[in-house]
Amino acid sequence: MPPGSGEWSGGRRVCVVTVRRYGLVGLAVGALLWSAGCGLQEPSAGAGGKGTEGGTTAGTAPAALEELTVQEEGGKDGYGRERFGSAWADVDGNSCGTRDDILKRDLADVVYKDGDDCVVASGTLRDDPYSGEDVEFRRGASKVDIDHLVALSDAWKKGASQWEPAKRIAFANDPLNLLAVNAGPNRAKGDGDAAKWLPPNEAYHCAYVAGQVAVKKKYGVWVTPEEHSAMRAVLDGCPREELPEGDAPTRAPDRFSAR
Repeated sequence: MPPGSGEWSGGRRVCVVTVRRYGLVGLAVGALLWSAGCGLQEPSAGAGGKGTEGGTTAGTAPAALEELTVQEEGGKDGYGRERFGSAWADVDGNSCGTRDDILKRDLADVVYKDGDDCVVASGTLRDDPYSGEDVEFRRGASKVDIDHLVALSDAWKKGASQWEPAKRIAFANDPLNLLAVNAGPNRAKGDGDAAKWLPPNEAYHCAYVAGQVAVKKKYGVWVTPEEHSAMRAVLDGCPREELPEGDAPTRAPDRFSAR
């Protein structure tokens, strides 16, 4: 391969200089190429980010799944919605309840109640992630739910029963764990984990499982062996699925309380 030639590897140009053949001339050319962003190296065999065990890539949902604790779920004794605080608490202090925050984020053509820029009166959920359909939202007669990707009772059985109330309140109101969805499929889900329920819309399976993994990693919620296997089966089909991120605190302000 002559000096200055190269090939693309992983989205960047890798320039290869055969130093043995061109001696000092090759070194000089190599120095020029290095300054232009090319290395004196053979092209790497693979592309993409930093690898991890099992062929996954760091920063992806499959890699994060392998970091979760795997153990059997605990009991549901002591669980109640009130253990996660009052519903849709304004933990971010923007003067709007969490439910309206998510409706504003996820709906199109939003109309507010009586000119209030906080209370959503109507809108359209386009391409609902659970069904793939467009769903109309009308306050008081809605076919749109706000789903906890990781159900509160599922979290309770897998670590949340031991948390401080402030962490449970944050978990229940974290936008990372919330999604506007078609009410029908959501109510069929109940509190099922990935081993028990996946959205009817198969095209959303990878993103759905990645979202659950992100929430469980952020809060330290564990997964059962069956759940881990189900998640792995989905993510095997999308090994580079990105892990969603969210910067909401994992502790609610002290002005909120839960039983």
